Amino acid sequence: MTKGILTKEQEELLERLAKTGLQKNVAKTLVFIASREETTSREIEMSTELRQPEVSIAMQELRNRDWVKKRDIKKEGKGRPVHGYRLDKTIRQIIKEIRAEENERINDIRDNLNAIDELVKSIY
Repeated sequence: MTKGILTKEQEELLERLAKTGLQKNVAKTLVFIASREETTSREIEMSTELRQPEVSIAMQELRNRDWVKKRDIKKEGKGRPVHGYRLDKTIRQIIKEIRAEENERINDIRDNLNAIDELVKSIY
């Protein structure tokens, strides 16, 4: 992945991840981090063309899900600290979690539709 350019497959992956309910900036950040050993927020911003607040929100979501780990990178001089980010699980493990969430959603929808059918039968 180079500056602002996703491969065709990465673009499709991020679109499909977004269809699962992941915010697009979260999906884009996840796809980028999965392609790197370790990265920084600045590298994510430059490579994905996301703005700093979008990357921060995405990183918070990915860290809350325990998909990404953060480490401090020593930096000379003053200024904001630099953090390195890497996946804490493999992309396959993350996709397995997303699949389980989606299957649960499908089951909830199915149960709700069955309950609607039963209520309609009892009412009408």
